[in-house]
Amino acid sequence: MSSGAGAGKGGAGRGKPKASKSVSRSSKAGLQFPVGRIARFLKAGKYAERVGAGAPVYLSAVLEYLAAEVLELAGNAARDNKKNRIVPRHIQLAVRNDEELSKLLGQVTIANGGVLPNIHQNLLPKKAGSGKGDIGSASQEF
Repeated sequence: MSSGAGAGKGGAGRGKPKASKSVSRSSKAGLQFPVGRIARFLKAGKYAERVGAGAPVYLSAVLEYLAAEVLELAGNAARDNKKNRIVPRHIQLAVRNDEELSKLLGQVTIANGGVLPNIHQNLLPKKAGSGKGDIGSASQEF
């Protein structure tokens, strides 16, 4: 099945000539993610009876944006740790430190990602000079 207009017989003067090289839908849309593959997955996944022409382009653009966002933040995390290579730990730090990505991937476990460094205030050593009187009165209130 042809995807272009006037690709068959009788399309004199319409569409592209037969000898011209085919151009991918990803390059037409200016995307890196594969529009054709995503269209195939949408059709095979039976999400709907029919899939419009714009749906895989839109979905590819959204997925590419999310990937670029995560990779940029993970690259920054890797640079902060003086590393040249992004590892799952950097992705974890990037996602959990970003409010919106953390909400989107809240139920997701990243393998070998670890946890955010966090020590509860009560576990930290108490200041020697200033807080001695306050500590005694606070513990007696409970």
